[in-house]
Amino acid sequence: MVYIQQYATSPHCSVSGSPLFPMPSQLESSMESLITVFHRYADKDGDCNTLSKKELKELMQTELASFLKSQKDPAAIEKIMKDLDQNGDGKVSFEEFVSLVVGLSIACEQIFQLHTLKVAAKK
Repeated sequence: MVYIQQYATSPHCSVSGSPLFPMPSQLESSMESLITVFHRYADKDGDCNTLSKKELKELMQTELASFLKSQKDPAAIEKIMKDLDQNGDGKVSFEEFVSLVVGLSIACEQIFQLHTLKVAAKK
């Protein structure tokens, strides 16, 4: 919990190189990447706390290009925006964005498990 508090109060949202946390773990680095990517796109319209529809679209086209290519629905981004925008304000907060990443991570893990079962069945 100290890590999160330190991280949250850092002016650059980074604790790498801090005397308390000189070598972040793989999971900590992943969390930092998630936060950094969100804010890289959220900062484009001047509101660094949310993603507009345009910013979400750009983020997904750049950072989740493989996922978008697998979608057969051309309105996928609009539907995702609607699903993510839980409070209906037309913007996606970090908390709302994380639900997309979690959902995609769960789906990927399920595919990994199916692949593992298929490999084990061939042995």
